[in-house]
Amino acid sequence: VVVFGEDFRQILPIIPKGTGPEVVHATINSSVLWNFCEVLTLSKNMRLLGGASSADVEQKRLFSEWVLGVGDGEIGDDNDDDLKLDIPSDLLIPNSGDPLAFIVESTYPQLLQNMNDIMYFQNRAILAPKNLIVDKINYYMLDLIPGEEKIYLSYDTPLTQNVDDQTVDDVHTPEFFNTISTSGLPNHKLRLKVGVPVMLLRNLNQKLGLCKGTRLIITRLGKRALEGKIISESNIGDLVFIPRFSLTPSDVRIPFKFQRRQFSIMIYFAMTINKSHGQFLKHVGIYLSSPVFSHCQLYVAISRVTFRKGLKILIIDDDSEDTTKTSNVIYKEVFR
Repeated sequence: VVVFGEDFRQILPIIPKGTGPEVVHATINSSVLWNFCEVLTLSKNMRLLGGASSADVEQKRLFSEWVLGVGDGEIGDDNDDDLKLDIPSDLLIPNSGDPLAFIVESTYPQLLQNMNDIMYFQNRAILAPKNLIVDKINYYMLDLIPGEEKIYLSYDTPLTQNVDDQTVDDVHTPEFFNTISTSGLPNHKLRLKVGVPVMLLRNLNQKLGLCKGTRLIITRLGKRALEGKIISESNIGDLVFIPRFSLTPSDVRIPFKFQRRQFSIMIYFAMTINKSHGQFLKHVGIYLSSPVFSHCQLYVAISRVTFRKGLKILIIDDDSEDTTKTSNVIYKEVFR
């Protein structure tokens, strides 16, 4: 017996540069095995309704129905490519010229006064569709934090062999490898300060609670290792050391092999919507300076919070002006 636990409102399998039909075809219910599966449907949103008082049940029920409506594509104006969704005014963050400042202030109020509070960073995050936007937010917030900054550069080496299978390929230079940024691989240049929250990108030591997605606060910056305090999962409060180690990218679009020796972490003030899978947060700011681009990406973002007041959205149009409408990509054939 095999149990598959998933939700077709979640982000579907990633097909690099794939079209909508290709993504749908890669989904499990397009497999011949799907005809032999028994489907059991869960009907109650425990994250929103579990443990709620009688006074909050109706408000949470309405928010739960709105979230499900967004995920099912039942809310919004239908378009050829996607849905145009009008976000309720109470969820919007007004923009008055500096959107980064407004999304940061909304999601991380009184940041400097709460730098030593584990729960403060544990329960909030800014979500964005793309890595470029996330890096921009993270470095903006890093500059707000006082203290000495330390920069760690990776050591990148080729792994591809020449025809004689004896020497490594010397066509690609280390400077070229340094420019490569791909999912699951830490950046070549890593800027850090004491007190900054980070997230692990790979499993390091499961017994110590150092797994992919674990969040920590940096407590000491060493030359060959970082010290951090765990703020998520089951080992909250434990002090651990994070070493450098060599990683090989798994992206099949890279036509050569190389390895990067670097700390397998990323700054955690903001993260991509895709990386927020499985996160349960009390305060989420969604920064849409560019629209979502994959199935149910918007649903995943808005469903990370446990109550309506914890969700705030800032939307920027092509003219860098704030707006109330955004795109919602839904492949409805997945639900059939």
